[in-house]
Amino acid sequence: MSLYRDTGLVLRVQKLGEADRIVTLLTRRRGKVRAVAKGVRRTKSRWGARLEPFNHVDVQCYTGRSLDIITQAETVDAFGVGIIGDYPRYTAGCAILETADRLVSEEGEPAMRVYLLLVGAIRALSGRERDPSLVLDAFLLRAMTHAGWAPAISDCARCAEPGPHPAFNIAAGGAVCPRCRPPGSVTPSRETFTLLDALLHGDWETADAMGAVTRRDTSGLVAAHLQWHMERQLRSLPLVERRPHAPAAERAAGPAPS
Repeated sequence: MSLYRDTGLVLRVQKLGEADRIVTLLTRRRGKVRAVAKGVRRTKSRWGARLEPFNHVDVQCYTGRSLDIITQAETVDAFGVGIIGDYPRYTAGCAILETADRLVSEEGEPAMRVYLLLVGAIRALSGRERDPSLVLDAFLLRAMTHAGWAPAISDCARCAEPGPHPAFNIAAGGAVCPRCRPPGSVTPSRETFTLLDALLHGDWETADAMGAVTRRDTSGLVAAHLQWHMERQLRSLPLVERRPHAPAAERAAGPAPS
């Protein structure tokens, strides 16, 4: 029997038998781990609530034949408390967890970069300081960069001619110049390209200042680009609630006088 400890974020859970649960975590050192938590569905379980999606936990496991076995679990960050009761944050969080699960396909392979992106995104959702749609899109863009799928934003995706360029084509890889522009390309607003760049590089002051239309258009491009490269649709993405948010300057000013 080989014991190990690791810190991870719970991606999903599945029922097993009458009282057990299979828990999928993305961990700091071992990447994706699927392990059995015995007896956690019983009402008297002392640590079953710790092994729920969105929770950041320190676990002790021993290696099994097909699935590892969780013997201890301690809460590091109870992120679910700030997410589950808020539908827009919950749906954005589910899309983030599903994306991380899909991107890290091999179990037991270290995925430190995705792990850090995941924990940062879920922490931002739980903190409730940022628009959940922006947090989701920033995570998706950065996760695609890790996977080698980052969309071209300024230079042409085909010939690398410096931009800015007016057109965007998912199949071509992002922004395209007039010479390389394939049929079916779209022409996003200049603000959409600006928001894509701001989310990719963590420029939250610029991102927060963007209006609802720009955020919606950007979200559409990011989702389409991700699912094109994954070659399958994320089940949770259509459920994400995209509330219209006023720019930060408007929110700070408060309601207009009557």
